[in-house]
Amino acid sequence: MASQRFPILFITASRIGDAVLSSGLIRALTDEIEGARFTIAASALTAPLFADVPALARIIVMEKRPFGRHWLDLWNDVRRQRWGLVVDTRGSGVTRFLRARRRATHKAGGPMAHKVIEAARLLKLEDDPPAPFLYTSPETEARAAELTAGSGPILAMAPGAHWVGKTWPAERFGLAARELLGPRGPLPDGRLMLLGGPDDRKIAETLRAAIGKDRIIDLVGRESLLVSYAALKRGRLFIGGDSGLMHMAAAAGAPTLGLFGPSDERLYAPWGPKGRTVRGARGFEEIRALDPQLNQEICHMMELRVDAVTAAARHLIDETEPAA
Repeated sequence: MASQRFPILFITASRIGDAVLSSGLIRALTDEIEGARFTIAASALTAPLFADVPALARIIVMEKRPFGRHWLDLWNDVRRQRWGLVVDTRGSGVTRFLRARRRATHKAGGPMAHKVIEAARLLKLEDDPPAPFLYTSPETEARAAELTAGSGPILAMAPGAHWVGKTWPAERFGLAARELLGPRGPLPDGRLMLLGGPDDRKIAETLRAAIGKDRIIDLVGRESLLVSYAALKRGRLFIGGDSGLMHMAAAAGAPTLGLFGPSDERLYAPWGPKGRTVRGARGFEEIRALDPQLNQEICHMMELRVDAVTAAARHLIDETEPAA
């Protein structure tokens, strides 16, 4: 006899990084609940992350509208369904007005913790928080394998950022890549994989010029988020700022070095045993004292030196050296 379906409405974050950090909840629910079927409400940015969820009923793309009318749109879309469970990682009020056997809604406040632990609290799993995890189909994996085919370890870099305050200069990414992939570097026969969205094409030009064309895997603005994630599974090292791609790299299991400035490592460090962070001389609180709203058009990453990044990268490569 076929198992009875258990409908779950999962409202995920509107930003890629936050959506990845809470993505392990979907895997945990899939493993725990027989017959789980997910309706996932996401932004246009984050919806592609969940395209390969095997127990997917549908994805609802929420287009932001003035005065929060997108929440009314969502309510109208899902109110006729009787849900087994509603998980709301955004803490909206709409879940109170849905028919559901159980609700798990984010509430502001509480003790400060990493965002993975904060997400786990929704399902009372904070003692064993589910690690971020994205499902990928065989087709997605095959495309990633095609793009990364070849010899030599892969150094992945994502030089873009959504705000100038988090942007480490592209020239420094280029210098770091040349050192790590150079004759005296830890990855002398390696390749450079570039990741980012269409808006990152220009900033990636500097990195393309740093390494020969035959050693470049250019995914910037060319592939879906899930293909990029699958490609990151094949990475020997990832270097990038606090971004969605950094969290995707850590979720993919790649050794991940996060470049931090106006971000709090206690909340947003790359999750997992292969995640590390490096920053300049100033701590997060010192930066926030100068830019309280973290919105000024000032680059807070200038004091992070190339030698500090390459030293941390070398150390992480050594720590994660595969067993012979």
